[in-house]
Amino acid sequence: MPQRSFGPRFEKAIAAIDAANAEDPRRIEVDGESVPYELFYARRLTEWIERLESDPSEPLLLAARGLHLRRWTIPRDTYPRTRAGYLAWKQRLLEFHAQELRPILASCGYPPETIERVTELVLRTTFPEDPEAQTIEDAVTLLFLEHQLDDLASRTEHKKMVRILRRAWRKISPKARQFAGEMELPPHLRALVEEALNPPRP
Repeated sequence: MPQRSFGPRFEKAIAAIDAANAEDPRRIEVDGESVPYELFYARRLTEWIERLESDPSEPLLLAARGLHLRRWTIPRDTYPRTRAGYLAWKQRLLEFHAQELRPILASCGYPPETIERVTELVLRTTFPEDPEAQTIEDAVTLLFLEHQLDDLASRTEHKKMVRILRRAWRKISPKARQFAGEMELPPHLRALVEEALNPPRP
């Protein structure tokens, strides 16, 4: 559960989101325990939000917890392995997560304006002008560096991986960049990140 609580309906919503993500058949080992991947992802993303924001709002925490709600049900291979296919997949996921989250929030007693705000954050429609949308982008990128970079780098052509990191870096805030710079990464990943952020002079 998040460290911050806003009362019974918040706790009920978090529990419902976690229950849905606990159905993920994919597993990850965390501290010697096998955990459903999206359940781990949602909880870890919440932790990053709370590191980036000392006083995160209720909609921000709800959006972070449900950001990848039931993501495994729309696998990447259901779309072409092209840049256009990737972007179409990502857009479909945003819409799907928002669609899945709305009835959960409504059933927990949230008013339409709160549901709309959470949906807005999940869809990232206000990024980068919206500070809370920026916080979500920061948290997603930090979690990517922490837990997903190694796997993606192992199956991605080197030059493409450098481009991915450069695009991600341009989107995050100075505060997130500081966290990223202090992150303990294996030597081969640290070298990759440094190459991406410090391209050779022509």
